[in-house]
Amino acid sequence: MLVGIKDGLALVFLLLFFAALFALLSASPSPGQVRNGALLLELDGYVVEEKSQVDPLDALLSQQAPVGEFPIHELVHALNEAATDDRIEAVVLDLSRFLGGGQVHLQAVGEAIDRVRAADKDVLSFAVAYSDDGMQLAAHASEIWVDPMGGAVLAGPGGTILFYGELLEKLQVNARVYRVGTYKAATEPFTRSTLSDASRENIGAVYDVMWEEWKANVKKARPSVDIDRVTQQPAEWIAESSGDLAQAAQQAGLVDTLGDRVAFGERVAEIVGEDSWDSSPGTFVSTDLEAYLADNAPDKPGRAIGIITIAGDVVDGEAGPAVAGGDRIAKLLDDALNDDLAALVVRVDTPGGSTLAAEVMRRAILRHKDQGIPIAVSMGNVAASAGYWVSTPGDRIFAQPETVTGSIGVFSIVPTFENTAKLVGLNADGVRTTTLSGQPDLLDGFPPEVDAILQGLTDDIYADFIGLVAESRGMTSQQVDELAQGRVWDGGTARQLGLVDQFGGVEDAVAWAAKRAELPDGEWHVVRLGEEQSRYDSLIRQMMVGDATSAPTNNGLFSTIAQQNAAISATLLRDLNRLSSTQGVQAYCLECPREAASVKAPLPSQELTGWLTILGGLLR
Repeated sequence: MLVGIKDGLALVFLLLFFAALFALLSASPSPGQVRNGALLLELDGYVVEEKSQVDPLDALLSQQAPVGEFPIHELVHALNEAATDDRIEAVVLDLSRFLGGGQVHLQAVGEAIDRVRAADKDVLSFAVAYSDDGMQLAAHASEIWVDPMGGAVLAGPGGTILFYGELLEKLQVNARVYRVGTYKAATEPFTRSTLSDASRENIGAVYDVMWEEWKANVKKARPSVDIDRVTQQPAEWIAESSGDLAQAAQQAGLVDTLGDRVAFGERVAEIVGEDSWDSSPGTFVSTDLEAYLADNAPDKPGRAIGIITIAGDVVDGEAGPAVAGGDRIAKLLDDALNDDLAALVVRVDTPGGSTLAAEVMRRAILRHKDQGIPIAVSMGNVAASAGYWVSTPGDRIFAQPETVTGSIGVFSIVPTFENTAKLVGLNADGVRTTTLSGQPDLLDGFPPEVDAILQGLTDDIYADFIGLVAESRGMTSQQVDELAQGRVWDGGTARQLGLVDQFGGVEDAVAWAAKRAELPDGEWHVVRLGEEQSRYDSLIRQMMVGDATSAPTNNGLFSTIAQQNAAISATLLRDLNRLSSTQGVQAYCLECPREAASVKAPLPSQELTGWLTILGGLLR
């Protein structure tokens, strides 16, 4: 009996081992999966600067499949390869579950789509509902399809910011703010109920520029679209089609054809052929993104040019990827000191965060600069506050007109509860040898000396920030202070002010660095520092949502509204956590447009720190 039990357990564990091995192998993309036909881009998630790691335990415990994330450099590389690949006859964009991405990222993908079309290849797009981000991509397609039950709505940038000033007042919480910068609006949600006039003016100016750039880019890609009609009188526009949003979209030139997924697939099959492996209606022969990337790894000739990515909130410690943990990124840079890099490109896509973490990363970048190699900075959607701090070592700074940068200002917020304590009858008393004994005392409040010290620390860090920018940009501290004060700028204005040197994307920054390093064409390659491919993502998706090739769930207008509700909830938790757990002086741009992926609703298993955050989590 014992021998039988032993043999049975051994067989079970052996089967589990081979099952796990098969799962890992099947989750890995294979170059052998590339087929002659269409390159199918099912963008069921966000376009991001850097893909976050999937925690298998968190995902399994939460029973939520990880939200899809598509690094911008992978999408652009795949489209560039497809333009010259004879096996790829067309590119298909499935935007049914597309959740968005920043304007700079989407414009880069749109330009890559234009290169595919310039190679006389069709690009077809399908979705149930198009919003601003989806429309920005689809506008570059040769054919835009929409489900008759769906449509398209354009809203433009902007929206509301949650304000907690009145709530904190009712809770008798004293949010002590120490800041420098007239336009540093990051503290206003915790002290006011509305935006200040200065912040409203600044944010409005930036959003106006972003909206004009969006309209210009879409109009250039699709001249027939009537954007003004859609956005200036949306109710009348839809009423003319008796509430049929799909027909209204077609009449305004937003889409070309109304048809369901099957009809769309049949149209694609006319171009690339039917799928002999799958007889389901509306199928066509195709290759997915991961398999295509596996078959088209970039060449590595000559010397290496390193790219370090600083994306997401800047925080202290080892956090990341997709969060810019200062110690983690500094270690990646230090590990690359012996890699004989010919140049370094710093890719920045962050609204800022910890000034200490930003300084740790800046010093690590300077250690590369001390080796005599050129340093280029490439700004993505947002490179503000601490994002600009880490940009100061750059020999040349690249940005796009839609980039939001600046916000050169600092702040810190410390909540104290002396009023709350009195309200509930909680008293504090003791013996002090100096005015600073027992400080900071969150329950008894701060004496004037502590307030003065904290404000002085904030002033000093702002002076350091101003000094770094002045030295980097060849200005005086007074000149920098005049254009700083926490004000945010669009990329075009930042270039006029001297905060940015040149328009261009990361490819332009790499090309400049190669030229500055005197590397001949074809004699260099790019190395992304710290980039690791994880096999967990595809495996967990298969475990939670079934086979990845199954048809995605369509997102209509009301589904989009539900997603916005989840985003509001996540924003609430993020803001409350920032108030109750922030440590140190921050250079953060709260009012900057945030990458959609950065406000995803947190998994239930994620740690929530701070009493206000826990309260918000319970309410949620």
